[in-house]
Amino acid sequence: MINKKSPIQFDCTPEVAEQIPSKYEPEFDLATRRRIDREGIFGLGETFEEGLWSTDRLDEYLAEVFASEAPRISTFAWSRMILAVLDKRIFNRQAGRGAFNIGEKHYDIGNDLFRSMLDSSMSYTSGYWATADTLEQAQVAKLDLICRKLDLKPGQHILDIGCGWGNFAEHAAKHYGARVTGVTVSKEQAEFARKRCEELPVDIRLQDYRELHECFDHVVSIEMIEAVGRKNLPAYYRVVDRCLQDGGLFVLQVISGNTLTRNSDRRLDQFILWLVRYIFPDGYLPRTDELLPPRDTGLRIEDWHRYFDDYERTLLAWASQFNEHWEQIADQYDERFRRRWNFYLNGCAAIFRSQLIDVSQIVYTKGQALTRYHPVR
Repeated sequence: MINKKSPIQFDCTPEVAEQIPSKYEPEFDLATRRRIDREGIFGLGETFEEGLWSTDRLDEYLAEVFASEAPRISTFAWSRMILAVLDKRIFNRQAGRGAFNIGEKHYDIGNDLFRSMLDSSMSYTSGYWATADTLEQAQVAKLDLICRKLDLKPGQHILDIGCGWGNFAEHAAKHYGARVTGVTVSKEQAEFARKRCEELPVDIRLQDYRELHECFDHVVSIEMIEAVGRKNLPAYYRVVDRCLQDGGLFVLQVISGNTLTRNSDRRLDQFILWLVRYIFPDGYLPRTDELLPPRDTGLRIEDWHRYFDDYERTLLAWASQFNEHWEQIADQYDERFRRRWNFYLNGCAAIFRSQLIDVSQIVYTKGQALTRYHPVR
C-alpha cells in the first residue's frame, strides 16, 4: 500500500491538514470538508451524489483515497460501522421474502439502464481480459472459461444459481449443447432470460436458491454469493452439495474481501457501507476463509484462480458506456442517480486497483472426482 496522507483527513481548523498533491484533487468548501471528516468515505459518496464536489478523473482520485494512509475515524463513523456489524451478526436479512429484496431494489430498476452500460450478452460480472481487447470479448471469454473449467459435455444438465439475464445459460446451451436450469430473484432478469433462451434447452425460474432439490451434473454461480448474506453462507454450500451429483464440479465466481472486522481496512468498510445503503441492499463480501466448504458437505476445492485486475478494467468499461449512453436513459433517471452510479462504478474500480478486494473463480468437486482435475486458464 502507498503510505500517503489521506486526501480526506481534514483538520477543519484554520491550519488545514496538508493534502497530497494531485491534479485530480477536488475543491471542497468548509461545510463539505467537515461533513466528510465526520462521515468518512460514506460522506464522500453522499456529497458527490449531491453535486457538492467533482473531479476530472473520479477513479484516479478515489484510488488515491484508498491507497493513502487510513484517515482517523470519527465517533459517528465508528457507530455506523458497529451497527452494521451487529446487524449482519444478529439479523438474517435474506430470510423468506428478504431473498428477493436485492432483485427488486437493484436488478429490477430497469433493463434499459443495464443495456446502456453492459455488453450485448448482458453480463454484469467481471470479464476475463487475458486475450480480450473489448468488453464484449472479455465477457465471452469469461463465459467460455467457466464452460471449459467444467469440461462441459453435450446433454449435461447445469444449475446456474443467480442466472442474471441468462448470459451463461445461453452460452452453455448454444455452444456446448448443455441443458441449463437458472434461478434468479429478479423478475426483470427472469423475463429477459426466458425470452433470449426460448429456443434453447434452458429453464429460467424466479426462485430462491434454497428451494432447489433436484440433482445436476454441474453447478455454476457467477457473483451471486455476495447477495447470500453472512448468516446464509453455510446453507448456500449445503444447497450446492445437495444439488450436485457425486463427481460433479461447482464453479463459483466470487468477489471476496475482509470487511467490518477488527482488522479490516476502515476506508473499505466505509465504502462498503455506502454500497449497501445505496446500491446493493443487504450485500456481503465473503472472506476467503468463508469460501472453504463446510465440513458437513462433500465439497472440496480443486482450483482457485484470482484475477482482480480484470475487474477494474471491466468496471471502467461499464462506467464509460454508462456515461456515453446517458442521454438515451436520462428521461428515466435524474442527475443525482447519474452521479451515484458513477461513484459506485469508479469507486469499485478504485478498490480493485488498490487490491482491497479480490475476484476469483473457484472450482469445487463433490466427493471423488471422476478424473483428475487439471486447472484451466
